[in-house]
Amino acid sequence: MATATNATTPTLIGSVQRALRLLEAAASHREGAPAKVLAREAAIPLPTAYHLLRTLTHEDYLRREKGVFVLGEAVGRLALGESVQNRRSRLEDALQHWRDAIGVPVYFALYREGEIELVAISDTPYAPAVAEWADFRETGHAHAIGQCLLSQLDENARRDHLDRHPVQPVTPYSVSDRRTLLDRLATTGRIQPVVERQEYALGTVCAAIPVTAGSCVATMAISLPLHQEERLLPAIEQLRKGIGGLLGALAFSISI
Repeated sequence: MATATNATTPTLIGSVQRALRLLEAAASHREGAPAKVLAREAAIPLPTAYHLLRTLTHEDYLRREKGVFVLGEAVGRLALGESVQNRRSRLEDALQHWRDAIGVPVYFALYREGEIELVAISDTPYAPAVAEWADFRETGHAHAIGQCLLSQLDENARRDHLDRHPVQPVTPYSVSDRRTLLDRLATTGRIQPVVERQEYALGTVCAAIPVTAGSCVATMAISLPLHQEERLLPAIEQLRKGIGGLLGALAFSISI
């Protein structure tokens, strides 16, 4: 009579166990170790170790340098997972604070890997954010967030972006051609707010300020209905003065 399988016994995947042992072995060598050493320490046949090491390297859990294997960036991302969540929470708390303090929607965006990335928005039903009716990445020339980010790039990066995302009117108030936009960006100071009026969304005015958070190009922005335009500059100035206290929450941006 066959013996019944214990329902509480977990199903173990041998290849996963062996891969984890290889990672543990690699972690014990700060300067890296060759495949033969890792296979011996993990008690894995060398041909099997080669297959696993190739996979772990492809997935960035290991990195091969000068014939030895060291831990890759993916391992660091695993270790930082909880920290990234905490830092995202800090960012959201900071945006909510300024949303409530000023009474406007607040935005945080980055220029990352050649694209405009809207990371977070904090708004309320009484002060709603601008609806993204045209792709923010493709229309950076038409909104304050994009103009502020582009103004922080060097000339080559700026021109590369506009080659990929050509300038074209989004509303009747949008900048109409590349030359006009480049002239405007060239005269924008690196610490000055960028203001746009109905260039992206009719009936809306926006302002953005550059943010220095590590080496990244970033911005915070606000928006208001056109009939409240007189509040725009005082509100963005209030945010600018308080932004120093936000830098710790914003410096996380690259790792999220």
